[in-house]
Amino acid sequence: MFLLVLFPLQVKRSRSKGGLAGPDGTKSVFGQMCSKMSSFSPDSLLLPHRVWKVKFVGESVDDCGGGYSESIAEMCEELQNALTPLLIVTPNGRDESGIIHIISFSPLSLNLAEPVWKQLAGMNLTIADLSEVDKDFIPGLMYIRDNEATAEEFEAMTLPFTVPNASGQDIQLSSKYSHITLENRAEYVRLAINYRLHEFDEQVSAVREGMARVVPVPLLSLFTGYELETMVCGSPDIPLHLLKSVATYKGVEPTAPLIQWFWDVMESFSNTERSLFLRFVWGRTRLPRTIADFRGRDFVVQVLDKYNPPDHFLPESYTSADDSSEDSDNEDADSFASDSTQDYLTGH
Repeated sequence: MFLLVLFPLQVKRSRSKGGLAGPDGTKSVFGQMCSKMSSFSPDSLLLPHRVWKVKFVGESVDDCGGGYSESIAEMCEELQNALTPLLIVTPNGRDESGIIHIISFSPLSLNLAEPVWKQLAGMNLTIADLSEVDKDFIPGLMYIRDNEATAEEFEAMTLPFTVPNASGQDIQLSSKYSHITLENRAEYVRLAINYRLHEFDEQVSAVREGMARVVPVPLLSLFTGYELETMVCGSPDIPLHLLKSVATYKGVEPTAPLIQWFWDVMESFSNTERSLFLRFVWGRTRLPRTIADFRGRDFVVQVLDKYNPPDHFLPESYTSADDSSEDSDNEDADSFASDSTQDYLTGH
């Protein structure tokens, strides 16, 4: 197993300045990991357990698995928050009606557009898929195709023979035409659709080439895009019944008031708050798909007697165990758990 020394403080300083984390995102955790990929042999990436151990410079982290999970969660977050130049927000994402445009037992927090998963699974995109990326694209083409204006009126519109790509830049579709006319509008619609259907073919091909190092890529065609996304990322929803099914308790009975309070608070949490809780205790923001995918890694809630009086201490996380203290009443527990989750979000 390799020991990777990462510098999260560099990332935090870059974040405060806005934009990429260093030249081309190289100071991000993702960028630092990319620079070390030559250390890994192809065979090491096929192992069923973690491949590297992490030391975060400037942070007190004993990586018993949590640091490894945190490094992956951090990379997923960086890919989606403009710290690296690899992914862009789709037009739907900019309007908050869509997500970002890229097989593990540990789910990855990647919110990619559905057409990307279809292409990774080897499926061809259709016109209907374009609405998943840009809901206004097809209606705009229909307006041009079905417009009943005369040739003179159409010419007066001076519509350029360009199409906006997913990042909003205008792409010239033909060297032959500079503007859309009544005569060439059918050609424009055809070229515009063809461009958007194949806009990310090169990038998806590169991702599939990388995936081929660890999985038999032809087998991906056995799955739909949705099935592939679920296998890789799990579900963004966090079902508590699944977490309860793998929960074990140390130093406390499952029927104890403290445990009931704990699950009541978890029930009251929004999905975002549950995700933050998982990030705190596990280093990931999503649950595996099934009990079998936990691979025997129980969710352990442990009460330690060394913390007394209990209301004077915060929860501690040890990757595979969550240490709780007996808060004095349910209302305090609810407030305390919520505040702790929010503190984790803000870095307090």
